[in-house]
Amino acid sequence: MNKSPAIVMTKLDIQRLDELLATMDAPIDLLEALEGEMLRARVVSHKRIASDVVTMNSTVRFVDEASDREFVLTLVYPEQAGRPGTISVLAPVGIALLGLKKGQSISCTGPNGRPQKLKIIDILYQPEASGDFHL
Repeated sequence: MNKSPAIVMTKLDIQRLDELLATMDAPIDLLEALEGEMLRARVVSHKRIASDVVTMNSTVRFVDEASDREFVLTLVYPEQAGRPGTISVLAPVGIALLGLKKGQSISCTGPNGRPQKLKIIDILYQPEASGDFHL
């Protein structure tokens, strides 16, 4: 990902993702990409995160500006992925979405190595904004 925008993550998401990285058997490039995003993120309390930021278990409406296709997906941990309407935090698109704010764009590699430019249109649900800290 080139010229990545500033991102924000909650301390709680970072802790949970650290545990995931320590135990997950996934392709090393995806694990390293997620770790890199975690390292560059500004970390805030889960009680102080802005409601327009993509956190774990957020439902996000975004557009791939390269194809003009719009998506609504929930960013989930790998064990919850695979259900319709979900994207794993270990998928390239999931890694790219985490920590972005409404209106921000990021370039990433999508399915089959296709370049994508994702832009956040709206956060339809964010657990922290709803007080759902257990998710």
